[in-house]
Amino acid sequence: MANVTVPIVVTFVVAAAVVGLMVTVSRLLGPRQMTAVKGEAFECGNPASGSAWGRFSVHFYLVALLFLVLDVEVVLLYPWAVELRSSGIAGLVEALFFIAVLGVGLIYAWRIGALDWD
Repeated sequence: MANVTVPIVVTFVVAAAVVGLMVTVSRLLGPRQMTAVKGEAFECGNPASGSAWGRFSVHFYLVALLFLVLDVEVVLLYPWAVELRSSGIAGLVEALFFIAVLGVGLIYAWRIGALDWD
């Protein structure tokens, strides 16, 4: 049991030492003066425009959510593709059913206009 836990403990100790060293060096060498530029919100180099409380269309969030769901589902297909031969015909049928459910969900989102930007 000790042979298994020693590498894990050593990894945690080394990680904690690296984090502690980086925080210490940053505090010692980092600038401490607050300037107007340092106090601004950073937005990809563009100056801030408008209020931070501006509203976004719900379509933005809906498309983002659909992207995340479909992206995660496609990632779940990778292990299936790796083990396709060992899972046999039952695995193929299950994967095709999974893809069909995804397709029906995507068609439904498309039909109700969830993917329109108008």
